Amino acid sequence: MGVGEAPVGGEGAGRLGALPAPLRLLRLHHWLKNGFVLAPVPFAVAAGSPLRPVALGAGLLGFCLLSSAIYALNDVRDAEADRRNPRKRHRPVASGEVSASTAWALCAALLVGAFALAAATGERSVALLFATYLGLNVAYSFGAKHVAVLDVFILASGFLIRVLVGCAVLDAEPSQWLLLCTSALALFMAFAKRRGDLVEGAGADQRPSLSGYDLAYLNAAIGLCAGVTLVAYALYSMEAPVMVPGRELVGLVFVAFAVLDYLRIIYTRNEGASPVGIALRYRSLQLAGLLWMLATAWSLGLF
Repeated sequence: MGVGEAPVGGEGAGRLGALPAPLRLLRLHHWLKNGFVLAPVPFAVAAGSPLRPVALGAGLLGFCLLSSAIYALNDVRDAEADRRNPRKRHRPVASGEVSASTAWALCAALLVGAFALAAATGERSVALLFATYLGLNVAYSFGAKHVAVLDVFILASGFLIRVLVGCAVLDAEPSQWLLLCTSALALFMAFAKRRGDLVEGAGADQRPSLSGYDLAYLNAAIGLCAGVTLVAYALYSMEAPVMVPGRELVGLVFVAFAVLDYLRIIYTRNEGASPVGIALRYRSLQLAGLLWMLATAWSLGLF
């Protein structure tokens, strides 16, 4: 085990393998992705938007339920392909621990809860964003995931929608720089995920879109998106009026470290198929994230 790593089994599940199968179907560890809902918070607060913790909590929890509903849907749709994948064949539906009918019932219940929480935020746009996320993922599950590049753009759009939900809950206007940074970072991780699928040996029989990729293309796309992410964040930091003069670029150090460390991991260790697994395993990335949050709060004058 290398420096800065923590042991994580399977798809980053850790102790989650001991959970009952219906709970594992929800992929609770993947709720980590929903932290993107909170990404606009420090910038919006620094710009004068009220924090609204109850509405923010409802939006965050609602998106967690929504994403789990999508995971349940995908597990039913992908059960046959998952059984042929050494990493995914232990998923609850693929392994037979949860029936398809039970998974559909859980999906429906989670969707009801998600949209109820969206309504509880008091912002109509939150429900619209939830519906957009649901529609895109239904399209993904029912065929779009088989189309190279389109599959990556749909995966990346989910992170952008999360950020937009955070802005909507706070009634804050998202800046174009924030959207560009989020989009570039999301594409970076999505292309890295496809690279991870390819190097793991997943074939077109399991994921047809992989027939449209090779390592040379994916390496170029990953490098391009990584570069755009860093340049966009640097420009955003310099242009954002909420930054305290002289402190604008402090957070860039940790963003650059995290992106370059992620590149190191996917290229030297051939990982990337599970971004959540990487985030849970590598202490270096966790520390960079924590230091970025502290540096950003300082750059915004929050302390």
